[in-house]
Amino acid sequence: MRRLPSLGALRAFEAAARHGSFKRAAAELGVTPTAISHQVRQLEDDLRVALFDRQVRKVVLTADGDALYPALQRAFDTMAESVAAVRQRPLRRVATLSATVAFTAKLLVPHVGAFRTLHEGWDLRLHASDDPVDLHAGEADAAIRYGSGRYPGLTAVPITTDCFLPVCSPRLGLRQAGDLAGTTLLHFEWRASGVHAVHPTWRTWVRQAGVQGFDPAAGITFSDESSAIQAAVAGQGVALLSSAPWRTNSLPAPWSSRSVRHSPGRATTWSFPATPGYDRPSPCCETG
Repeated sequence: MRRLPSLGALRAFEAAARHGSFKRAAAELGVTPTAISHQVRQLEDDLRVALFDRQVRKVVLTADGDALYPALQRAFDTMAESVAAVRQRPLRRVATLSATVAFTAKLLVPHVGAFRTLHEGWDLRLHASDDPVDLHAGEADAAIRYGSGRYPGLTAVPITTDCFLPVCSPRLGLRQAGDLAGTTLLHFEWRASGVHAVHPTWRTWVRQAGVQGFDPAAGITFSDESSAIQAAVAGQGVALLSSAPWRTNSLPAPWSSRSVRHSPGRATTWSFPATPGYDRPSPCCETG
């Protein structure tokens, strides 16, 4: 444990010794000469020695003061240099981007290294979640979600407008729509996104694509899209997914001609607060 006198008193002494004047030391430190005199006297009482010979219009170091001053001058010079070095370092800022679990894993993670190159001085925090986030409350700086894009107080920039089609592993050997009969359908639960939201489910695909002969409600349901994608890759069934390459590049689509566009006006968007001065970096990725 260091047993040191008051830092303020040491600082007052060093400035007075350097200037040879309580008045000039006071001007440098933004206090009164009386305050400097008081702090120096406090230091002398603590050390039980006289540090200055007080003369008219100036002060002169005593032998004890002359022994103390060089070490204090070096110490304060070192502190000043360290503080200046820290102040000169570029300020690093952190941007939090929230995206769905599948979007984060399939698109953001493989390209995340480009962010530091494109946005020097920024660090990136990825928040992977399929749940809504409150950007106004500061849960994230921006979010990538699929929906209408009509989010109060937010600016939504479309990234993709999606078509949805059945995809599966080539190991299943499916070639035509009739092959879906007797095949396990893979579903996942969409998060609520509005009273009138119509999600791309097997039931809507059957209706729009005009395919019959199987029960669109049967199969296996997952709580998240990522699990449904992995199940399709593993050959566990057929999933209804977006045609965006980041979702389907590892899954053939035997029925590409049967793709259907989802509800008009719905898309994957990059959303951020619609406030003046918003200067967060934009996504460093492309979706197709």
